[in-house]
Amino acid sequence: MAQQQNDFSQGSVYRHVLSLALPMTVAQLVQILYNVVDRIYIGHLPGASSLALTGLGLTFPVITLILAFTNLFGMGGAPLCSIARGRGDTERAERIMGSTLTMLLAASVVLTVLGQVFLRPLLFLFGASDDTWPYAAAYLRIYLIGTPLAMVGTGMNGFINAQGFGRVGMVTTLMGAAANIVLDPVFIFLLDMGVSGAAVATVLSQLLSAAWVMRFLLGRRTLLKLRPANLRPDWPLVGEIARLGTAGFVMSASNGAVQIACNTTLRAFGGDVYVGVMTVLSSVRDVVSLPCQGLNNASQPVLGFNFGARKYDRVVRVIRFTAATSVGYMLLAWLAVFLFPRPIMSVFNSSPALLDAGAPAMHLYFFGFFMMALQISAQSVFVGLGLSRQAIFFSILRKIIIVVPLTLLLPHVGGLGVTGVFLAEPISNFIGGAASFTTMVLTLRHRSHGRAGDAHRS
Repeated sequence: MAQQQNDFSQGSVYRHVLSLALPMTVAQLVQILYNVVDRIYIGHLPGASSLALTGLGLTFPVITLILAFTNLFGMGGAPLCSIARGRGDTERAERIMGSTLTMLLAASVVLTVLGQVFLRPLLFLFGASDDTWPYAAAYLRIYLIGTPLAMVGTGMNGFINAQGFGRVGMVTTLMGAAANIVLDPVFIFLLDMGVSGAAVATVLSQLLSAAWVMRFLLGRRTLLKLRPANLRPDWPLVGEIARLGTAGFVMSASNGAVQIACNTTLRAFGGDVYVGVMTVLSSVRDVVSLPCQGLNNASQPVLGFNFGARKYDRVVRVIRFTAATSVGYMLLAWLAVFLFPRPIMSVFNSSPALLDAGAPAMHLYFFGFFMMALQISAQSVFVGLGLSRQAIFFSILRKIIIVVPLTLLLPHVGGLGVTGVFLAEPISNFIGGAASFTTMVLTLRHRSHGRAGDAHRS
């Protein structure tokens, strides 16, 4: 019965996508709240809110690197699992899941050790000053301890969604974020632990999420079981997982490169306050783009299943639906941040200096925000259909080839200064979004024509 209910090749593709999209979006929102809630509370610490918020922003590249390795295996394994399930190959799907878990655990141990050993040089490389370093170090030393929990909870949750249990996947992060929201004020204010308290609350919350994921994948309801025999890495499968997951890895790692470029350049041209502004803008971007991300991530199991089942007309319908809906939503999101920059920023910080600098920066940073929807849709299709080369290339194009060089160069052009840093994002959205979506459409047309030709010759 469960297999029939989760057969994405039957019934309305829109219903399948939406049935996964709502819980997955809530789950992703909750996942981001792990860090966003920390930023909100820390941004209102009495006496040092701006410096503390800036210090927290300096930890983003490290946290993003952890997410990158989570995506390398989690986002690589889950789509392959969906394709195998669509083909009816349960044994291969379970081997993919077991190998993914082992690689996530191994990577988390390595990242934890390296992060603790090289903490100080890394943070100063990322733009720390003598004033902001203590806050960044206090948070990151504790956060790194929870790396295995964060990677298992996030990376393995994709296998729950790949089986069609979107609501269970939502609960995975819902309980963790709810705990974080409750524990943050307790540790930060009541126990007077400040930034360290935020990190403790986050680690405890990640423990709950990871425990829930493992409980489900080892339980009776799951269609695919984590079996001890499959925990030994199947190296050919690990290679396939990593190749497909490289797109997600590059997307996150390139975000880290952008954060480093932005922090160091902003500190040089505007000081610590502008690093704090970028921390807020990045937080707002992560939150408002979530529905678009959630919808497109929800389409991946449906895309992969139908691609594996050779239901190509259904694949096209999914793509049209998600792309149109994503662009429409992002237009509304752009309007909201354009009209209400100061109220939105004040959620994260109440410093007059930061708000005065941040409102015009928000107008620049989010200009043409809807074009990001095209990039997100195209990347989702590439990953969902196993087209790893295209996904990797366009991740590199937008962030590494466009954003990073512009972030470093534009401040020196015509005296733009910090304005040049904030202009790099919209320029990359227009170029990257148009290029990736056009390539995705042409790639699918080429494959469609090739299948039609094969059918005609036969």
